[in-house]
Amino acid sequence: MIQLIGAGGHGKVVIDAWLAGGGRLADLRLRDGRSGMAGSTVLGLVVDHPEIVDDLSGLQVHVAIGDNRTRRQLTEAALAVGASLCTIVHPSAVVSRFAQIGDGCWIGPCAIIGPDVTIEGGVIVGPGAVVDHDCRVASHAFIGANATLAGGVSVGEMVRIGPGATVPTGLTLGTRAVIAPGVNVLHDLQPDEPWPAAPCSDAPTTAGTHHP
Repeated sequence: MIQLIGAGGHGKVVIDAWLAGGGRLADLRLRDGRSGMAGSTVLGLVVDHPEIVDDLSGLQVHVAIGDNRTRRQLTEAALAVGASLCTIVHPSAVVSRFAQIGDGCWIGPCAIIGPDVTIEGGVIVGPGAVVDHDCRVASHAFIGANATLAGGVSVGEMVRIGPGATVPTGLTLGTRAVIAPGVNVLHDLQPDEPWPAAPCSDAPTTAGTHHP
C-alpha cells in the first residue's frame, strides 16, 4: 500500500502514472490535510485526513505536491515518523540504465533522463522534460513540462524550472533559483536568483503621467 500525500493537480498525474504502470487504485491511499478535502473523491480514491500521522511508520509514502517547499516539509515529516519514500515513473518515460534516481521522485510521461544523470530525492520531472547526460539535480527541485536541461547542468535544491525553459550545457542553478516558463537561461544563477531577472525597482515609470 502506497500512502499518496496530496490530492491536487499533481496528485492526479501521479495517480495516472501509477495506473499506467500497472498499479491498482486498491494499492493507493490518498491523504490531504487541506480543509474540506477529507471524504472527497479524486480519480476514484476517497481522500483521507490528515496528511502526516504516526501510522505512517514502516509504510511507503509518495508526496505528490508540486510546491517545492511544501513537498520537502511533508517528506521530512513522513521520514521523521518512520516512513520510506516511493518513486513513481510513468512507463512512457525513457530513463537511462546509467542514471541514478533518488527516493520519492516523480518522472512524468515521455520524459527523458540521460546517462550519468543523478537526481536526488523528491524531484519532479514533468511530462516531456529532458534531463540530458551528466546532469545533477539536487533534492526537491521541479523541472516543468517540456523543459530541457542540456548536458552537465547542475541544479540546486528546490530550484523551480518553468515549463518549456531551456538550460544550456554546463550551467549551474543555485539553490531555490526560479526560471520562468519558456525562457533560455544565459548564465549561471545564484541562490534565490530569478530568471529573467526582475525589473529594477527604481526604473523609470510612466505610471500616473499626464498626457494632454
